[in-house]
Amino acid sequence: MTARPLTIMLVAAEASGDDRAAGLMRALKRRLDGAVRFVGVGGQRMAAEGLDSPFDISELSIFGLTEGLLAYPRVVRRADETAALAVRERPDVAVLVDSWGFTLRVAQRLRRQQPGLPLVKYVAPQVWASRPGRARTAAQWFDLLLTIHTFDAPAFEREGLRTVFVGDSTLAIAFSAADPSRLRNAIGAVPDDPILLVLPGSRPSEIERVMPAFEDAVARLLAERPDLHVVVPAAPTVADAVKARVALWPGRAHVVEGEAAKRDAMKAATVALACSGTVTTELALAGCPMVVAYRLAPLTYAILKRLIRTNYVTLFNIAAQDFVAPEMIQADCNGPALAAEVARRLDDPALRRMQVERQNAALLKMGRGGPDPSDAAADAVLSLLG
Repeated sequence: MTARPLTIMLVAAEASGDDRAAGLMRALKRRLDGAVRFVGVGGQRMAAEGLDSPFDISELSIFGLTEGLLAYPRVVRRADETAALAVRERPDVAVLVDSWGFTLRVAQRLRRQQPGLPLVKYVAPQVWASRPGRARTAAQWFDLLLTIHTFDAPAFEREGLRTVFVGDSTLAIAFSAADPSRLRNAIGAVPDDPILLVLPGSRPSEIERVMPAFEDAVARLLAERPDLHVVVPAAPTVADAVKARVALWPGRAHVVEGEAAKRDAMKAATVALACSGTVTTELALAGCPMVVAYRLAPLTYAILKRLIRTNYVTLFNIAAQDFVAPEMIQADCNGPALAAEVARRLDDPALRRMQVERQNAALLKMGRGGPDPSDAAADAVLSLLG
């Protein structure tokens, strides 16, 4: 009789979690010589590693109070379906990645239905920024927490939750294969042409709330700079919406898809205009100066403003405790203000160089150059299983 391979359930509900979970899958396959089976929920990157997701995770990519309330019935239904999948597949461990609201609901169902199933939370809720009570909640439902920031652990260890720092897998992204000339050739840009990289987010709500300001900024910049090329890497979760909007833009705007094209673009770009999120760390790793922006629903912003305990939203700004990259949040996320900040960097090579140097220093504080986080996460999961 053939032995049943180790079965690992992974659940990721957003593009960044999909990427992190895919890295963990690759590391586990290396550790176990391929003798592992994966089940769960994920996106395209996890699918490429062998996971068959029962539904499209783009419908769970939600941020904001209003959006969360409207999506609540769908989130509950998908959490029920995810727990039912675990009942059918009987995994040996479940690793729930990021996306606190959804993965907590999944964890609660798994704990009630399969009390003996080890539950791992990969990426801690940001209790250092807001809602510190989530540390106690995490300790109640999870057996192991894998953190990506050095400053995460104390709050959770105080609640008795076993915590292992594995590092941020984004910091392990290599740009050695990126080819900026390949991107320039693809869009018809000569070596001295300036390139503006526009990254409007990976959630549908981000496209809805952030993209109008980005579009206004791009139109203003193109009106003043006819030689400016605009490149928009489209995340898989929102690619159709992004392509439909960019098709209406004036001037030379190009949508690119896929990781290789995105990294080429990050290395080729003169300046980036980026929605706050994991992509800001990727840009910093590529050596690209940037302007960071975000906009929430007004009610969500009013509530979060009372809860947030940090002055910064960008991780390398938090590490530096300074505005290394400008953050244009809420009312400041408007076309004229964004265009002005981007224009300053397009016109000032010294400012660009200084910002890149400060970004690099902040990345070192975040753990750049450390052990591979995916390998560390795989070791921690296997250690939990004994």
